Amino acid sequence: MSDEHAPVLLPGGGWRLWEQFALRGPGFPADGVLRLAPPGLAEAADKFTPGAPLTGPEWDGFTQELAAAAVDTARHLQEVAARPRFQAALAWQNPAVLRTGIAPFLRWNPDTDKRSSMPRQREELVAHYWQRFCVKNDTIGFFGPVGWGRWDLAATDAVATRAGDTFLAASAVYFSGWAIDALAKVLAEDPALMRWIPPRRVSLVRTDGLTVRVPGRPARQMTDREAAVLELCDGTRPVPEIAAARDLTEDETEALVRELVRRRWVHWRLEVPAATHPDRALRAIVERVPDEEARDRALAKLAVLERGRDAVAGAGDDAEALTCAIGALEADFAALTDAEAQRAKGARTAPCRGLVYSDTRRAATATAGPGLLAHLEPLQLCLTAARWMTNRFADGIRARLRAVYDRLAADGPVDLAALWLHTLPSPHPEAGALIDAVQDELRAKWARLLDIPPGARRVRLTTAELAARVREEFDEPGDGWSLARYFSPDVLVVAEDEAALARGDVELVLGEMHSALNTMGASLFVHQHPDRDELIAETGRDFPGPRLLPMLAKELPLKWSTRSRPSLDRDQDHYVALVDQTGDPHRPRTALGADVPVEDVDGRLTVRLPDGTRYDLLDAYANTLTQRVMDRFTLRPEGDHTPRISVDRMILARETWQLPVAELDFADEKSEAARFVRARHWQRRHDLPRFVFVVSPTEPRPFYVDFDSPVYTTILAKAARRLARTDPDARLKVSEMLPTPEQAWLTDTDGRRYTSELRFVAVDQTVTAEGDR
Repeated sequence: MSDEHAPVLLPGGGWRLWEQFALRGPGFPADGVLRLAPPGLAEAADKFTPGAPLTGPEWDGFTQELAAAAVDTARHLQEVAARPRFQAALAWQNPAVLRTGIAPFLRWNPDTDKRSSMPRQREELVAHYWQRFCVKNDTIGFFGPVGWGRWDLAATDAVATRAGDTFLAASAVYFSGWAIDALAKVLAEDPALMRWIPPRRVSLVRTDGLTVRVPGRPARQMTDREAAVLELCDGTRPVPEIAAARDLTEDETEALVRELVRRRWVHWRLEVPAATHPDRALRAIVERVPDEEARDRALAKLAVLERGRDAVAGAGDDAEALTCAIGALEADFAALTDAEAQRAKGARTAPCRGLVYSDTRRAATATAGPGLLAHLEPLQLCLTAARWMTNRFADGIRARLRAVYDRLAADGPVDLAALWLHTLPSPHPEAGALIDAVQDELRAKWARLLDIPPGARRVRLTTAELAARVREEFDEPGDGWSLARYFSPDVLVVAEDEAALARGDVELVLGEMHSALNTMGASLFVHQHPDRDELIAETGRDFPGPRLLPMLAKELPLKWSTRSRPSLDRDQDHYVALVDQTGDPHRPRTALGADVPVEDVDGRLTVRLPDGTRYDLLDAYANTLTQRVMDRFTLRPEGDHTPRISVDRMILARETWQLPVAELDFADEKSEAARFVRARHWQRRHDLPRFVFVVSPTEPRPFYVDFDSPVYTTILAKAARRLARTDPDARLKVSEMLPTPEQAWLTDTDGRRYTSELRFVAVDQTVTAEGDR
């Protein structure tokens, strides 16, 4: 970002928006799902009143009409399933489905073959994937490309878009970190290679002369020679170099290192740093090895996988070529590592389950002007309340960390590694209960502010009405951790047409509010930006001085993987290794947790790095703190029904229902016609809109339902049956879809329209960011 650009300040004060924003949307047009609602069928179904018997000539006529529509829908779904780009999307998502589901579905003839349960299941399979590809603003591969936009405060249009000359501007294929780790494990079986792999001290191990201290264990003594070797086990020096520096033979040094490994003070293994390109990180390690034969053996194995990855990238969206290339890569991987090439989906599996994944950049771009910025004023009410939430959580965690620190300090100096281990699960064992209590208080405050009348369907307020009360309840300077100055709200724009979009005659919808997190700093966004330096410059504006960045685990189940790792680190920033040492030991400004004292400075706990730089203790816990609060902001009251809440032109909460699964009386209906009619009776009974998103505890993600579509009401019925079998007392969460597929405004070069949302980064201006504090 150039310095001459005026900052983008959110109306109401206290918050600045990044000049860059993400333009998120799927890779298939929104109208793709509308074709699955047969014209006139919903109106015909509504002629049958609730409770009346579904019999007689009129009913017979309707069942025939629905049967004909079902055949037409099946033909259309076959057209969808046969599309190369749809098949390519499935090849990335679940290639086995192409063989077991899509191929037999395409061989089936809906005009002449019986429409038995199996073809219907395959129809529903295609329809289920289709809704995700058409109306879910996911960011994954070419069927969910990353788009970009920027603010222009001199623009005359509220929102303007440029479609670009192609659908995609760029694409790349990346290795999952776990795949390269598996190869590294195999390479480490070569003793000639391992001779040149540097050992490193475990991040929890603190030395004091000849004394070694590990949290939770008695202090141990070392010999002079052990201490001399341990001092040089920093992850950058191989055994021969350590031997030469300490005037020892290589055999003596190796024996000492192995003893240190046996005592669990040192790791000696081939470890690949966490990286967006783990293959490049592994190659850099191997290329440092001076033994030419050992180096070439290792690089040859890595090259096999690199060639396989390049073949996958070269296949593009040709499903057959892509499937073959992925299969060949998986076969090579299995031969090299004797390991499974696909990780089974489960509670402990991180998102990247395949060997490789693809990320892409949308060619379409957007520009936002003052006309849109003015409508965002209600957002600052939410941001102020979200900051209060992170402050209260920070206060509670500080108090709990202080209690542990005081207990440990009674026995001597406290280092960060020891404090970290004594507060697991991080940031503290009571963190879950604490954020639950803070969220309850947040809801209570909003309930007083909004004062929603019982039974209300729509609540309309103004910023002028709420601003003073929000300040009274929530306003205070930010006092959390480093990441807590960031909030990443998703905003959807509802416009009737392009002219309304340009003049700012729009409504806005607040989607997710990602608290204490800059989501655009994740690898999947950063590496799909045309100029990473622009995002680094944005970061430098927020943090002029260095930051403390805790090293993170390479993966966490369900949420964390190579794609989501933070990727806006700068050379001036400090890294500290806590339990997981996943960084590059050759990187300057990298410290081990055991070498970082925790100290009380003027009543505040701080950490002091080896170069003397100090940071607030919470900065070392930044990511685990954020994981607890990132999805906890809400202003929605609890209840079976919550209204749509609008402030000025911004909908801050969609209308939502919590409906007992036991009351979906259409779910067990065997007749397709009766199921559709009764699903619509259920819809009208609860006054649900035509388009909704449904969340079920047994489904991996929300799914779209169109009550005018028999296939989507059937998908809802099946989800309800699965949930009822698991928990008959469970509830489905149903939310109105806004904007609807009919209100999509983002276009491609051919004029096709896509659902979309704008993801902003809001920066708290009430705190400063100094590296030494």
